[in-house]
Formats: sequence, C-alpha cells, structure tokens
Amino acid sequence: MPVLELSSLGQPLPEKSLPLQSDILQQFARGNIDAFETLFRRHQAEVYRWIVVIVRDPSLAEDLTVETFWHIHRAHARFDPARSFEAWARRIATNAALDHFKSASHSFAKNTAWATQAWDSSRENTDPLADLEQPAQPDPAITQEIRTRTAQAFRALPPKLQVAATLALVEEQPYKEIAATLGISTGAVKLRVFRALRLLRKQLTRQGIKP
Repeated sequence: MPVLELSSLGQPLPEKSLPLQSDILQQFARGNIDAFETLFRRHQAEVYRWIVVIVRDPSLAEDLTVETFWHIHRAHARFDPARSFEAWARRIATNAALDHFKSASHSFAKNTAWATQAWDSSRENTDPLADLEQPAQPDPAITQEIRTRTAQAFRALPPKLQVAATLALVEEQPYKEIAATLGISTGAVKLRVFRALRLLRKQLTRQGIKP
C-alpha cells in the first residue's frame, strides 16, 4: 500500500500529467500502483468532502479518507472500469464511516443544530394549521431543551438510518444518488428515512414532546 498524503483543506494534489480516466481505471483494476495514486490525487478531495457530510468532523474525515483509499486499493480487482469510480468510492467511504461509528459507539449528530435540522426538514410539508397551536414566541429555554432531546433521540437511531436521514433531509441529496452511494434501491432509501422519522417521533412522544 503506497503512502497517502492528504492535501490541505481537502484540495486535490497536483498531477504531473493528465492521462485519460478510462485508461487509469483499467490500469487500476489490474493493480497498477501509479494508477491508484493518480486516482487518489484526483478524488481524495471529493471523498473527503463526502465523509465530512456524514461525520461532521474534519479531523476524523481526514483519517477516514485515508482508510477509504486503503480499502479502495485492496478492492481494486473487484472494480469494474466501465462503472463510475466516484460512486464506487462514495459507497466505500460511507461504509468506512459506518464501520467507524459502529465500532467506536459514536454518533453522527455531534450537535443539536444538525440533528434538529433533519427533524425540522421532515416537517416542512406538514399541515400549516398545526403551527397555529404553537406559541408565537416560544420560551428560548424550552426550545433549547426540545432541540437537545431531539439530538439525543437522533443519536439513538441505528447508524444506517441516521445516514439516510442526514443525506436526504439535511444535505437534500436525491434519493437516486443516495441509493447508488449506499448500494441499495431507491425504495430502500425511502424506507430508511421513513423508519428514522417514525422512530424519532416515537422517542420524542415518550419524552412528552409533541412532534
């Protein structure tokens, strides 16, 4: 495995030449180290940004970017040069992030703003008359408590549901792209988002918060 050096702030490293992507992919699939390093230089910034979306931690994202390309290097023989390298890399990156959080017992919602954004986004198309039941100027302390509890409930969701809800509701990624990244069907993505919102609603209801 070659030594990988991430450029600063997720910017791609400069290349000495620009060979055709199709040629590089074919060479990479055959195990060519130079081709792999070229792909790393071209795509490490994109992979880094994608992981940041999931983990919300730039430092952790750097570590997981290197880990992702380590997995990519090991899986070169399973890559089909006729398919999209970007989508394949995002899928491996997503799995690396999921594996990290599962093993480390971490969560994806590191702050209340991010978790509650997912919840608030899911409610944008609800009955507008429901807002009439809320106080015109809610108590800031109560609002903060609700946001904190929402974040805690979001953190309790299974990691796969957290990822799907975050990509769909916070990042507003198209379901088709999320499906390609996660390696599942569009229907499965929608189901995960639905399950995430249903579990979140149940948890908040148990705590006396009306979703």
